[in-house]
Amino acid sequence: MSSRRGIARGKAQRAKRAGKPAAPARQRLKPADRESMIVAGAVRFFAEVGFEGQTRELARRLGITQPLLYRYFPSKSALIERVYKEFFVTRLDPRSEAELLDRSMPFRERLTRFYQNYARRILTYEWVRIYMFAGLKGTGLNVRYQKLLRDRVFAPVIRELRVELGLPLPPASPFTEAEFEHVYDLHAVIFYLGVRKWIYGLDLPEELESAVARRVVAFLEGVPKVIGDLARKHT
Repeated sequence: MSSRRGIARGKAQRAKRAGKPAAPARQRLKPADRESMIVAGAVRFFAEVGFEGQTRELARRLGITQPLLYRYFPSKSALIERVYKEFFVTRLDPRSEAELLDRSMPFRERLTRFYQNYARRILTYEWVRIYMFAGLKGTGLNVRYQKLLRDRVFAPVIRELRVELGLPLPPASPFTEAEFEHVYDLHAVIFYLGVRKWIYGLDLPEELESAVARRVVAFLEGVPKVIGDLARKHT
């Protein structure tokens, strides 16, 4: 073991004398910890350079060999899939989703709290940039995530809004695509706060929770009439 350390130190010293940066020392980790380290590093890497980034460069940044990376993830696609499952799906908070349905609170308060929590979880440098890169690359991650949002967020919001307005529910009156589009508009305008900051490099004009609350108010002041008219039209 000591001889290995001596060899590593010798390489580092020679690299230093040659003016070259020394390669990062490889850490001994348990397989589960190594896998988590690779995923965390991949998130940072793809957020910075996009999905065109090469696994060879990712391995270099992680201080491991490319064959070792492929021992855990046999392909770049497998690594991207893991990033999706660990970084996209887990940003939806089941507790926050349950609170959205808690009718002991006013709907405006529930919707505001839900989106304030959601914004805190997703409007980060890594999440926003990976989401945008995924769309540009055509990985299909965005389509899958939108389906997740439709089922777990948009449909419940429409249902609770109809209850608030005393409108009929499915199956008597199925949700319309126009209703989904209006909720998507609210979601998109909140996501755009992150785009302004992490894509365009612009500061937000106010702190995040206030910005989200104002957009929820704008939604609730205008959309209920439109959704009410749509629901009555289809009954």
